[in-house]
Parts: sequence; C-alpha cells; structure tokens
Amino acid sequence: MGRLFWKFFLFVWLAQLAGALGTGLIFWFDRERFEAHIGAPPPPEFRPPPLHVDGHRSPPPPNGMRLPPLPVLLGGLLGSLLCAAGLAWYVAKPIRQLRGAFVAAAEGNLDVRIGESMGKRRDELSDLGHDFDRMSSHLCALMDGQRRLLHDVSHELRSPLARLHAAIGLARQQPARLEDTLQRIEREGERMNRLVGELLTLSRLEAGVGAPLELLDLDELIGDLVEDARFEAASRRVTVNYENHPNFQVRANGELLHRAVENVLRNALRFSPLGGVVTLVVASLHGNRCRMTIEDQGPGVPADELEKIFAPFYTTKAEGMGIGLAICRSIIEFHQGRLWVEARREGGSVFRFTVPIEENDD
Repeated sequence: MGRLFWKFFLFVWLAQLAGALGTGLIFWFDRERFEAHIGAPPPPEFRPPPLHVDGHRSPPPPNGMRLPPLPVLLGGLLGSLLCAAGLAWYVAKPIRQLRGAFVAAAEGNLDVRIGESMGKRRDELSDLGHDFDRMSSHLCALMDGQRRLLHDVSHELRSPLARLHAAIGLARQQPARLEDTLQRIEREGERMNRLVGELLTLSRLEAGVGAPLELLDLDELIGDLVEDARFEAASRRVTVNYENHPNFQVRANGELLHRAVENVLRNALRFSPLGGVVTLVVASLHGNRCRMTIEDQGPGVPADELEKIFAPFYTTKAEGMGIGLAICRSIIEFHQGRLWVEARREGGSVFRFTVPIEENDD
C-alpha cells in the first residue's frame, strides 16, 4: 500500500472515531442531565444491558456512568477500520494505476491505456484515466507524424542532393558544359532553399510564432491574386470567376494570407482541365466572419483522403502534394480561421476558408 492509502486510511478512521466518541459523549451528558433532573436512574429502555460476573449482577459504574460493553466498542472500532480501509483503497488504487501509466509514458511507452482498467466507476478519477488515454493517443499520433515528416524531409532533400552530385561529376567530366551544369546546380540549390524555408515557416506557425498583423482590405488582397491567376490561366483557356464582398477587412499578416490563398488557387488552376472554370467566392457569415470558397473542375479528392492531403508531403493522384497545403492550413489557423476541402458532386474539389473580419463602414 502506498502513502496515499495510509493517509486516507488514518484521516478517515480518525474522523469516524472522533464522530463516534462525540456522539457517545452527547448521549452520556444527556443521560447525566436526565438523572440529575429526576434524581433517579433512567428507565430500563435507556439502560445498557447489565454485565454478569460469576452469576451475579455487576454494580453500575460510580456517579451513574454506564459505559457500553466491550464487544460493542470493539465492533464499532472494527467497522470504522474496515470503512476507512475500503475508502482509502477505492481512492488510492486508480491513482497508483495513473502513476504507473505516467511512468511508462515518461519512459517512451505511449501504448499504455488505463481507461478500461478503471472498471465501471464513474467519477473524476475515471475521467482522468480516460483523459490520459486520449492524451497518449494524441501524443502517439504527433510522434508518428514527426517521424513521418523527418522521413519525408530526408527523402525530399535526397533527390536534389543526388542531382547536385551528378551535376558536379558532369562538370568535372565535361568542362565544356560548365555553364549548363552551374545553372542546374543553381536550380537544385534554390529548390533545397525553398523547401527548408517552407519547413521553417510550418514549424513557426505550428509553434504559434507568426508575423505581425495589420488591418487589410480583403478585396484588394484577393483581387491581385485573381488578376495573376487569370493571366496564368489564359494559356489553358481556364476561366477564373470572382464574386466578392467589397467591405471586408481582416486583421492578418498580408504575406502569409496571400500565400495561403494563392497556393490553393494555383492548385485549382493546375488541376483544372482545358476550358475549365475556377470560381472564388467571398461571402459573409454570422459572428463577424467571412468564408472564401475556391471551386475547381479537376479530378477531385477521394473521400478517404479529404483530411490526409493537409499532411506534409502527402501525395495523391489528384491534389495535395508536398508541404504547401499543410502550410495553408497552419496559416489559416494562425489567423483564428479554418480550412477544409469537400468533393463536388459534378467532379472537382471545393476548398473553404473561414477567417474573422472587421466590416468597413465607409
């Protein structure tokens, strides 16, 4: 038994013992006052059973005091001991289980679950056990995600590094093509630098460390993106429709928000078929929030991958590859918003953003 068990046991037992003694003293004083008032002992129903010693009735205690018989005292003491032990065990057992689970988690074993071992009890300790199970599951998922991210980053960096080594070897073997080789090395270096920058951005956003915020005109910010998207889409005869609310202002970091919307919009253009349509709609919601919707007519995202595409380096045959969408979601969540994707019935995808706004009264 642990220290907590004995503390509960001692405190509960002393409380029961003090209560029993206090109750006994109250009855004793009441009896004394009764005898003093009438000048005679209490009626038989208030008298304790007489004690017999060698067949003779024992005399009552002096001054009219009549103590309970020894078996009654021992029985009360034993009952209080059992009650105190039972209550102490009931409280200390789940705490010992929790302590063992925390020790296992501290040693790196996140597979320990204690919710089922709590049995059918429904109290705060049982809730704490289930909360521990949820915490362990969440930590396990985070650690798996970090390991997967490290593996994917290593894989992504290995390819440009391999091409860099190949370009260096080619430059040594064919000095006449040195200029082409240097351009190749420069491109691969830029890819690695961009990837490292994206990883740093994602790390800062997930840690809650972002850039300063300012009040921006949402229509102006998105309008510039739409103009660039229309210029890019013209070569593929893709139409970009834009429906907006002109009085929306948002307190945000312009560079980050621009990057999030641009990434999703460029994905929509990239996966749209020739002659397709991409639609961007900005509408108001209740509670000083707005919703941006970007629809495309591409191949769409399978239903079982609608959440997976926001994981870093997750790749599908349709949309969502690299680290771009993971950064987009982190940016929107940094601005107290939400980003998700839905499948269109007619084919294609619908990306939705929600962000807080401040309406412009001008």
